[in-house]
Amino acid sequence: MRIATWNVNSVKARLPNVTGWLAEARPDVVLLQEIKCETAAFPAAAFAELGYQSAALGQKSYNGVAILSTAPIEDVREGLPGDPDDLQARYIEATIRGVRVASIYLPNGNPVGTEKYPYKLRWMERLRAHAQGLLAGEAPVVLGGDYNVIPEPRDVYAPAQWAEDALFRLETRRAFRTILALGYTDAFRAVNPDQEHAYTFWDYQAGCWPRDLGLRIDHFLLSPQAADRIRDCRIDRGPRGGEKASDHTPVILDLLD
Repeated sequence: MRIATWNVNSVKARLPNVTGWLAEARPDVVLLQEIKCETAAFPAAAFAELGYQSAALGQKSYNGVAILSTAPIEDVREGLPGDPDDLQARYIEATIRGVRVASIYLPNGNPVGTEKYPYKLRWMERLRAHAQGLLAGEAPVVLGGDYNVIPEPRDVYAPAQWAEDALFRLETRRAFRTILALGYTDAFRAVNPDQEHAYTFWDYQAGCWPRDLGLRIDHFLLSPQAADRIRDCRIDRGPRGGEKASDHTPVILDLLD
């Protein structure tokens, strides 16, 4: 079972990039983030032509998440529980072939001195609580997406420069580790414990892509039942080098059936 996660930075603006990559890579499940369109405007027909069913949760111009699958998408949950007043489209979850998968677009949190950072930390606590509840079902769980979290210094090109950024502040990394401490596994690091320059995001500014000034902020967190099935996890840098590319690139997880 091949699952990919990709922050596409506007699914409609980059539809040829996304469909072209899908036709070549052929993942079974795709978790999309930052689709930047309302749910009704999601281009489901274009993905159906490639054999994918879809479930999307969008909002106008910002955020938005989706799941694509070649198999039936069942028991869809829209939104992260814990705050009924939070209307940002950042979380969608479903069961596919017996695996519970979620597409996550965790808040960025910058600037730190504004309400955006406390919102990020509250959102992460809600995610931790929900992730803990998912473990009770003892089914394989795959929480994939753009976490906007740099887990370790080696996951960013210049750690000292990012020390007070919302993606790398100590409070952010602690909150991320509380989710791992529940029993979840960072799939990429489980497979590639020593890989350096393993980035998933390169800013559009200052030549970050050609200079390889990147961050690893897109992750798969796996429950023990899913972690037992890891076959491979890798970053596909190819799409980031294309024309009109997203500033993120796909991460691919292969699970044994």
